[in-house]
Amino acid sequence: MKAKVAERGQVTIPKRIRGHLGIHKGTVLDFREEKGRIVAMETEASHPVAACYGSLSRGRRTDQLVDELRTHADGCSFDDASCVFSSYGKSI
Repeated sequence: MKAKVAERGQVTIPKRIRGHLGIHKGTVLDFREEKGRIVAMETEASHPVAACYGSLSRGRRTDQLVDELRTHADGCSFDDASCVFSSYGKSI
């Protein structure tokens, strides 16, 4: 099978090969040169949520943060999330 390199360096992987290897939209491939050939291997794509993991850390464990939120929520109704966050110093 042959494929032509497009102007911007893109190549379409033939459908039969994509199907056989399970390559679909969103599959991340890692390319390298090996003995004059291009080798593409599927890599572990990081989940979008995993990329954000820990980015909101406040320097405390989750259970400590939940305890603080519960303490600050005294007097707030269950349905009033804005009360919980505003009493914690955050507005929503």
